[in-house]
This record gives sequence, structure tokens and C-alpha cells, in this order.
Amino acid sequence: VVQRRAVPAEHATMLFDGFIARVVGEGPDRAIVSLQVPGDFVDLHAFALRRLDHDLVAIGPALVGYVPHERLTRILREEPHLTRILWFSTLLDAAIHREWILKLEQLKAEERLAHIMAELWHRLNFVGLADPHGFSMPLLQTHLANACGTTAVHINRVIRSMRERGLLELNRGRVSIPDRAALERFARFTPDYLYGEGSLFL
Repeated sequence: VVQRRAVPAEHATMLFDGFIARVVGEGPDRAIVSLQVPGDFVDLHAFALRRLDHDLVAIGPALVGYVPHERLTRILREEPHLTRILWFSTLLDAAIHREWILKLEQLKAEERLAHIMAELWHRLNFVGLADPHGFSMPLLQTHLANACGTTAVHINRVIRSMRERGLLELNRGRVSIPDRAALERFARFTPDYLYGEGSLFL
């Protein structure tokens, strides 16, 4: 566990390598409500709130760096451009959360998995960690079930169905996407909420 809920936070955590999940609940009620990828500040909102209402859990090996909150206070005072970028980071987190809530309501399990994979491809591509046909990912079927709001048994059927459709292949930590446009159509995915264009992307 990278950071536990309700524990006072004294620093912000940036993920340099690996995956981190925001997790709510315990045992069979556990849910992954967000996935963080390299380049993300995974707990920046705790700078303002002083604690988290969820756990941060590394999925496999992860390399992180810490920025003391007192250093962030100086940045806010002295570096307006960096302040805007940090603000953008928290707003982007919120946009991703809203999309996940919407898609959990709108989509069936197959489409939800496709949506998560399409989103991860774009976010990893922003930081040079995706290729045209997929990306590396340490998530197991249990993690995917938690993220999609379904059971491990059902997610196994979902993955098999998507493989048979030619949309997605998961094999030994590698996500293969034969036709990304087809995957995104199936998932009803549009990347607008990721704000991959504009001055802050440069």
C-alpha cells in the first residue's frame, strides 16, 4: 500500500514507473475506482484535503517520488505556471472519475473493459509507453474485475469474448489491440475528457 485512507498526508506522490490503483473497500466489496500511470501525481488532492478517503495500492513493482507539502506551498507562491499544471492534474483526475462513473452505469462489462483499455492506451501513449498495437500492463483478472464492477469468473468470460471478437488480447502482462479504432467504437470511447491537446500537453 502506497498510502492508506485517513492517514494524515505530508507529501505528494508522483508515479514514475508501474501502476497504482485507487481502492475503496475491503475483501469482496473492494473496488478499483481509478488507475494511475507513470507521470501521474497520485494523491495531489491530499495536499488540500490533508488525507485520502481511499487507499493507494501499487499493482506490481512501482517507482515513486515524493514532494513535501511544504515544497508545494512554495511552488504555489512562487511558480504560477507550475501551479496551473498542478491544478490541471487534479482537474484531469476529476474528469477521469466522472467518465468512469458514467461508463459504469451505461456500459456492459465487455464494453467497460474495452473502455478502460482504450483509456489506458491513450494515457500511456501520452508518456511514450504505448505502441500502435498495445502496451504492457501488470493488472490481473481480479484487478480488472474490481475495476469493471464484476466478478473474477465473469471477467474471464468477458476477456474470452473480446478475444474471440478480435478486439483485445491479454497475455503475460501484455495488452494487444489488433484494431484500436474498432475497440474504441465498441467501447463508445472518445478521448476528449483526457485533454490530450493544448498548451499543457506540450
